[in-house]
Amino acid sequence: MFQNTLCHAGWISIFGFLSTSGLPLIYCIYDYLSVDYQHFDVFFMRFICLTLYCVVVSLFLRCKLKKEDYGVAWRAALLGFVFCTSFYISIYGTMQWKAFGIYGMFMALFHYTEYLGIALSNPKTLTVESFILNHSPHYHIAAVSSWIEFGIETHYFPEMKEIHLIWILGAVICLGGEILRKCAMITASHNFTHVVQFERVQNHRLVKHGVFSYMRHPSYVGWFYWSIGTQIILANPVCFVIYVVASWKFFHDRIFMEEITLLNFFGEEYYQYQQNVPTGLPFIKGYKLEL
Repeated sequence: MFQNTLCHAGWISIFGFLSTSGLPLIYCIYDYLSVDYQHFDVFFMRFICLTLYCVVVSLFLRCKLKKEDYGVAWRAALLGFVFCTSFYISIYGTMQWKAFGIYGMFMALFHYTEYLGIALSNPKTLTVESFILNHSPHYHIAAVSSWIEFGIETHYFPEMKEIHLIWILGAVICLGGEILRKCAMITASHNFTHVVQFERVQNHRLVKHGVFSYMRHPSYVGWFYWSIGTQIILANPVCFVIYVVASWKFFHDRIFMEEITLLNFFGEEYYQYQQNVPTGLPFIKGYKLEL
């Protein structure tokens, strides 16, 4: 389970995230309840004000924090800014762009809670890479491709982006995947890392309770469904297919490699676990040891 107290870097991340998302978010809600925004110039000016506010916050953090703390704070602040502006777009944007705002909020929360989850469950492995913002070039290409598809289809086929049921379905899938992944992190505690381990550390234990009693790789299952859920929110048919295929291939190879190391670590115990519990992902069996 979680450590008794949140580490220093975890508190810095909370401060950074809330500094750019908290107050502007309250401001957006107040604006929404009190003023009817129908003019683009008003929307644009409010967006500029939010951006300038976040720039000032970033400069303040740079002046007040140590170098190592600033590295955490500015990343968390950036994600807070993305969350807040995405919320703003989902409230004030045109009908076609509201889905992009919802998507942006899920993206920001996913990356921030990845860091916070490690800070709570396994702080010894915590680094700025725990935000997984630099996951891989393929991850960046996939994200940008989805933005491009959304922009093109919004311009030429705007009616595709106005179906509320699609947003809701995508949001439910994203939320379910996010919750499952974070439950896996909480349950695994210090046994969870973002990097496949090839050497067993002294306190590494095989986790078989909680969500791990239903599937061997709940964190990957959660991430898989979260990723395809983002494309359902955006109503991106092309990227949806690409995300399904690419994500499946990535987790197929990752699970295969990881289970080789787990069999080396835990031997018969993991072999029996494999026989009784599925991976959780469709058509992925993992590494099968022939006896």
